[in-house]
Amino acid sequence: MKIEDAINETCPWSGKPISADSLTLYNGAVVGFCNPECRDKFAKAVRSFEAALQARRVERAGLEQ
Repeated sequence: MKIEDAINETCPWSGKPISADSLTLYNGAVVGFCNPECRDKFAKAVRSFEAALQARRVERAGLEQ
């Protein structure tokens, strides 16, 4: 991943400029953060949201049967 491929110029958490050592892929796009801590905070939040969505899907699937 390269910083010039990032879809953003500022960190979504801090508003500071993104850093080349703090990039991640999200839905096929390069997203940048100001530091690895913000990047990792984002990854943790995404995992949490995805787990909650999956739990809701499973719950709804059970209710529909």
